Amino acid sequence: MKLEIDSFSGYRIYPSKGKLFVRGDSKVFRFASSKNASLFMQRKNPRKIAWTVVYRKMHKKGITEEVAKKRSRKTVKHQRGIVGADLAAIAAKRNQTAAVRTQQRLAAITKAKTEKKEKESKKAKPARAAVPSGPKVSKQQMKGGKGGR
Repeated sequence: MKLEIDSFSGYRIYPSKGKLFVRGDSKVFRFASSKNASLFMQRKNPRKIAWTVVYRKMHKKGITEEVAKKRSRKTVKHQRGIVGADLAAIAAKRNQTAAVRTQQRLAAITKAKTEKKEKESKKAKPARAAVPSGPKVSKQQMKGGKGGR
């Protein structure tokens, strides 16, 4: 059984159905219905008529199950050095055990404490003699305004 294809709509034409139109230049056109033949004779563009096969192909309608899923590229992770530490230093830090890290932290803390004590001992000056002063006076009271108790 030979199925023909409609020249306008793209539908299948079963044997003994449809119309055949032969143009003056001997080109043969087949139509499934008089509707298709009429639209063809009016020189309508099948790409602009929504129900034709050509329109549906052009606008990607109804072919979702046939289309294979697009593959997405996997991101490749790179390791880079951070400002102030190169990659080797970072790798060495990562491979350290927790015990080594705690020892380093404690050593740093004790060092900082000793430095702070040294600074304080250098800064310590002889205390000034306490000058007995009268009752405390606010700035407003000094200027003659209201204030105080």
